Amino acid sequence: FGKDVPDENNNVAADELTDSLVPFYEGKNVLVTGGTGFLGKVLIEKLLRSCVGISTVYMLLRPKRGMTSEQRYREFVRHPVFERIRSKTPQLLAKLVCVGGDISLPLLGLSDQDRHTLVERVQVVFHVAATVRFNEALIEAAILNTIGTKQLLELCIGMRQLQSVVHVSTAYSNACRREVDEVVYPPPMDPDRFIQCVQLLPGEVIGAIAGQLQGAHPNTYTLTKAITEQLVAQYADRLPLCIVRPSIVTGAMAEPYPGWIDNVHGITGIMMEIGRGTISSIMCDERCTMDVIPVDVVCNTLIAAAWRQHYVRVTNRRSRWEFFFNRFCFVFTTPVRVYNCTSGQVNGIKWHEYGRITQRCAVRNPTKHVLLYPGFQFRTNRLVHKLVELVLHFLPAYLFDALVRARGGQPIMTRLARRFQRAADTGEFFAMHEWIFRNGNLRRLGDRVRRDRAALSFRCDVTGLDWETYIEAYMLGIRRFVLLDEMDSLEQARAKLRRLLWFKRTVQLAGLLLLYYMCVLVFYSAVV
Repeated sequence: FGKDVPDENNNVAADELTDSLVPFYEGKNVLVTGGTGFLGKVLIEKLLRSCVGISTVYMLLRPKRGMTSEQRYREFVRHPVFERIRSKTPQLLAKLVCVGGDISLPLLGLSDQDRHTLVERVQVVFHVAATVRFNEALIEAAILNTIGTKQLLELCIGMRQLQSVVHVSTAYSNACRREVDEVVYPPPMDPDRFIQCVQLLPGEVIGAIAGQLQGAHPNTYTLTKAITEQLVAQYADRLPLCIVRPSIVTGAMAEPYPGWIDNVHGITGIMMEIGRGTISSIMCDERCTMDVIPVDVVCNTLIAAAWRQHYVRVTNRRSRWEFFFNRFCFVFTTPVRVYNCTSGQVNGIKWHEYGRITQRCAVRNPTKHVLLYPGFQFRTNRLVHKLVELVLHFLPAYLFDALVRARGGQPIMTRLARRFQRAADTGEFFAMHEWIFRNGNLRRLGDRVRRDRAALSFRCDVTGLDWETYIEAYMLGIRRFVLLDEMDSLEQARAKLRRLLWFKRTVQLAGLLLLYYMCVLVFYSAVV
């Protein structure tokens, strides 16, 4: 991908190229999978609002919970993420078209007519669909993450006007490596053999050997993502592919709204419970540099990567040596351009600093749903952590539920405590380790976008991001978009927090007096 030299053998005319991001999407038809997910929603909203010349955004949507694809689509366009579009340019939503299908079904579950439409019209594909559950059964993770990707790539091969395909992976697809470059590494298992294994063996057999297949990977998510990257690389000679690897995707930095979030998965749920005071201990090595990336930065990277992939593919002609090297040393470098969409090497922050800011923001802008005064510690001693978890997480939850049950209510605290315990346990591996993600490609992409004055709103990295400002917006976003707690309740919440602080100090004082009394009692008993 070196010099900018026109490829005289390429059949794309020079006047079809643009070295500017927004004009690239003029008249384009785009296909998005995984559009109902957290990242997918932001991607679709950004494409419609900022690439106003786009022709159509096709959205692959499966039936779910007794609702047809069309019914889910009608519900989807009413989502709050599109509020800015609905209020200012509602006509843009007409460009969003539902395509009934399912990534887990053969041939993606597409009708003949829909398949024909996509093959004839689509120029850009964003493959976002995946299961992100760390504890997903191997067979389910394989079907959604690997087999589904293979079926989509087969569809892409037939697309007559295709210019760019962006596959969303994860920075942790190589979690067993401490330094991760922007290359596709050899997978733990050949993708074709892995797919044959999943398709031919009974589910109980796959479940029995899942641990052996998983090997050094912490979960089935990172395993299937690693295998899928190699699968994508195998299509690189036939498709204009690139891979974007985000790290931990968090609330929006600016778009569609500062701090926007619509789920409580992973770190968001933990931050929410820190704010509510229900988490007192977290297994984490606070000395490690964490790696989180705002969802809108990931979204901008996807959009910019698709643009650059087409431009570079058409305007660049590889040298004979590079062609030879990519062909015969494929295990070390691949013709797939990879972007590590990460923050640690650009503008890193330690876990202890992130936690300190989170707690400070929780106290400064409390929610009316706060239950205890916020306060927690990172721990690396599992025994101490489990003891604190039992005494300060589960015991209060049991007592609270007992009171609620006595009053005829529906107890929920114990269930919530178990849910967040499972979330913390599945994320523990990532909180106890540190990675170095090389991201030269991402930095060059960010530099290129910054030189494009029409694309200044497509920020692709976190250079210069003030973490305290971002985390405060994130906590306010959790308060507003997840807990549905508007700012007019802030004074009421602060008054409640002051009462909880006095309650905490009273309990601490009572505990100290009890400990003193027990020590005195033991001393006198020993003397007597």
